Amino acid sequence: MKPLDQHRAPIYEGLERLRRKRIVPFDVPGHKRGRGNPELVALLGKKCVSIDVNSMKPLDNLGHPISIIREAEELSAAAFGASHAFLMIGGTTSSVQTMILATCQAGQKIILPRNVHKSVINALVLCGAIPVYIEMSVQEPIGIALGLETERLAQAIAEHPDAVAVLVNNPTYYGICSDLKEIVNLAHASGMKVLVDEAHGTHLSFSDKLPQSAMQAGADMAAVSMHKSGGSLTQSSLLLIGEEMNAEYVRQIINLTQSTSASYLLLASLDISRRNLALRGKESFEKVMEMAQYARQEINAIGGYYAYAKELVDGQKVYDFDVTKLAIYTQGIGLTGIEVYDLLRDEYDIQIEFGDIGNILAYISIGDRLQDIERLVGALADIKRLYARDGKDLISGEYIQPQVILSPQNAFYDERESLELQEAVGRICGEFVMCYPPGIPLLAPGELITQEIVDYILFAKERGCSLQGTEDPEVKVVNVIKEDS
Repeated sequence: MKPLDQHRAPIYEGLERLRRKRIVPFDVPGHKRGRGNPELVALLGKKCVSIDVNSMKPLDNLGHPISIIREAEELSAAAFGASHAFLMIGGTTSSVQTMILATCQAGQKIILPRNVHKSVINALVLCGAIPVYIEMSVQEPIGIALGLETERLAQAIAEHPDAVAVLVNNPTYYGICSDLKEIVNLAHASGMKVLVDEAHGTHLSFSDKLPQSAMQAGADMAAVSMHKSGGSLTQSSLLLIGEEMNAEYVRQIINLTQSTSASYLLLASLDISRRNLALRGKESFEKVMEMAQYARQEINAIGGYYAYAKELVDGQKVYDFDVTKLAIYTQGIGLTGIEVYDLLRDEYDIQIEFGDIGNILAYISIGDRLQDIERLVGALADIKRLYARDGKDLISGEYIQPQVILSPQNAFYDERESLELQEAVGRICGEFVMCYPPGIPLLAPGELITQEIVDYILFAKERGCSLQGTEDPEVKVVNVIKEDS
């Protein structure tokens, strides 16, 4: 086996070789290097469309890689400290779902926090595993769920020794990190796999000034959103696995749902971005940390806002904090996060990642510049001056943990009926209700609908949150399990 060279980008190099040969295409895609769709060429550019090609021997095959894609996987694994890496073209949703489908079967238990992304619960619907939710502490007054506490995990393991896996999202959207090493130790001591939703932690592998990554902590699998902080194209992701996992079995699970027509644009973007991080990631993310810290200082100096960071660390509920995250509590100026989010976009032409009831998140990555930070800070100061109010009409953004009555799979496929939100109080939810982003369900199939949750949903709707998941696009009614079913 030839030594790995992180200067290589084998998929990109293979596409360049193909492009120079000027092969006549009698295969798909039907636009034939763009000749059949000039408007697409005008939008994306000739070079981009010319490498939107199908699998062929010189370009390998994502479902069964033996040459350039296999080499790109090996380079990615080495860059992230994994035993193996899979290039994923279905987003980190597909990576998360593969982790669960590869470790959990119908009726088996998985221990996890409730503030997981919808892709996790979707996977439980697909495979029939039973969630064992650990209660999460909440940071007051900002209302965000904190880390997976090891004492509570130990208790859950003791109460459910038959569970097969533990899943943790680390870091969270808001930058909260759990004690991954101790989580791994506790789970492995009981024969359980550790799965990490590391969608927001691509950068953790490339700086010793950041919290420990999943692979560094000894996790069995980790889903990494390369397109978030790693610089690759949207919908491209990595799935990393440790030494104890059977890589080819995991590939079989991936191939159950993955497209057989993999996008070489996405694959090449993963290849090039991995090379960039391996060669320049450390210095790049140090700049990101500096920009985020500067932004926090400037925003906190405005007054009213609270851009939080390592001061939240207590060693248990918040074991560590990802300082690249610029999460800001906004209710101190009397506005919800979604209101500030809308004002930034509509009045200042600034698009941030999301706004919820209490917070906004401005995603800072390797593509940001200091002048962009200055523009954001200036806009937030202006919003406070022009729009601040007393906030007496606000409700807390406090995270609410629903009560699970039925498994997600049983509830999702059970007979349902539609009720107005207020009429649904006391019934079992049959679908998802979530604000997106961040995509953490307020309600999932099988959970009890309470008045507190309904009030939260109505307030979120009133303030402009994008509610999704229900059959009703306006979220006026919700599907519940029929009582006689």
